[in-house]
Amino acid sequence: MTGLGYDLIEIERSAGGLLRVTIDLPWQAPVEGLPVLPEQFVTVEDCEKVTRQLQFALEVDGVDYTRLEVSSPGIDRPLRNEQDFIRFTGEVIDLTLKEPMGAAAAGQVSANRKKFRGTLERTEEGGWQIVWSDEPPVKPGQRVSKKRVPAPLQALGFTLDELREARLAPIVDFKGRAAKPV
Repeated sequence: MTGLGYDLIEIERSAGGLLRVTIDLPWQAPVEGLPVLPEQFVTVEDCEKVTRQLQFALEVDGVDYTRLEVSSPGIDRPLRNEQDFIRFTGEVIDLTLKEPMGAAAAGQVSANRKKFRGTLERTEEGGWQIVWSDEPPVKPGQRVSKKRVPAPLQALGFTLDELREARLAPIVDFKGRAAKPV
């Protein structure tokens, strides 16, 4: 994939001979002093290009498959490595731990909890944390008292080894993406 200018995100074989390949455009961390370029996304033309190349390569290698599907990671893309976490710092993610938090998470959070949704942040020590509030979201048109005290923010530090899965939270805003602060 890198020869074509794409990163391979995932390969999945499913029943019935489906071979699903997920690709993305390479990402480079912003360099201080240089202008930040708008993020580019995989297009249908990109998927067609990779499909044609893969069909040829799979035929040459004699790989058995019935159907080939090439796609972008989508709005709920998986976060798999350090570079993904750096790229999506400040975004809302869904995180699942391999093991429950245990007694170390004493306080307002259940010790058996393994799933979280919150904002991904880098800690001062260079580690990772997820920050969230257990306050229910306000429904459109709902009146909120100005006297109501908001639920406190909570944070959980974690290492990549402790994760079963991390994905971008599929939040859809039909008004368009807001520009990230520089």
